[in-house]
Amino acid sequence: QMQLVESGGGLVQAGGSLRLSCSASGRTINSYAMGWFRQAPGKEREFVASIRWSGDNIRYADFVKGRFTISRDNAKNTVYLQMNSLKPEDTAVYYCAADLWDLGSPDRTTYEYWGQGTQVTVSS
Repeated sequence: QMQLVESGGGLVQAGGSLRLSCSASGRTINSYAMGWFRQAPGKEREFVASIRWSGDNIRYADFVKGRFTISRDNAKNTVYLQMNSLKPEDTAVYYCAADLWDLGSPDRTTYEYWGQGTQVTVSS
């Protein structure tokens, strides 16, 4: 089993930045693709970004391109999401997920392990 714990969320003004971290334990993330998803109140959980185990084949949702950056440090068993130019519509709970098959797909059903999420609130 793998446990994922997100951190770094909080309240920020529009235009500000946050850096989310996802720390894994129980298993190494070395062979996993890692993804970030988010869920706003009353909405479905949606794909934000993913990165395969080697650090290449990075994907972003269109609405975060140019503003968010996903990265990983396999030695630290940690994945990051740098979020810049935040907008009120980015307000959501952000979840980290691990994909054993290293697909890095936007499809959340392909991810086996999930964290509990961290709240990001962007004020206007």
